[in-house]
Amino acid sequence: LINNIAKQHSGLSVFAGVGERTREGNDFYHEMSDAGVIKLDDMEESKVAMVFGQMNEPPGNRLRVALSGLTMAEKFRDEGRDVLFFVDNIYRYTLAGTEVSALLGRMPSAVGYQPTLADEMGRLQERITSTKTGSITSIQAVYVPADDLTDPSPATTF
Repeated sequence: LINNIAKQHSGLSVFAGVGERTREGNDFYHEMSDAGVIKLDDMEESKVAMVFGQMNEPPGNRLRVALSGLTMAEKFRDEGRDVLFFVDNIYRYTLAGTEVSALLGRMPSAVGYQPTLADEMGRLQERITSTKTGSITSIQAVYVPADDLTDPSPATTF
């Protein structure tokens, strides 16, 4: 999809890989480079920005990846561009928040998630918006634990 948006519509995408495997992030980077979406010889002409917080990194790093990617998308939007913002995987954003919350000594809420889940997710999702000159459209991979749509993480995401 990123390749098609870049080549068919000259669109710009931002990819936030939250808790990605190192190999997957590396493969994705090389696929985008080989397809010409990332232009190593002229970075100004690249059509995708990527930020990764790999699964072996501390939870604080992984938690910030979605927010960092969104900040990039907001910058492009504020420059008058239409941006496609991908998050893979928003559930891992929630898990990183749960780990950070536990490290801070907060009392867990339903099913062990952080008590600030709704606030954190709401703040992230509310920033994905359009202005008069640009827009952000988001596609997010959502893992649903045990296919339970009532689990607090996917329920809050939806």
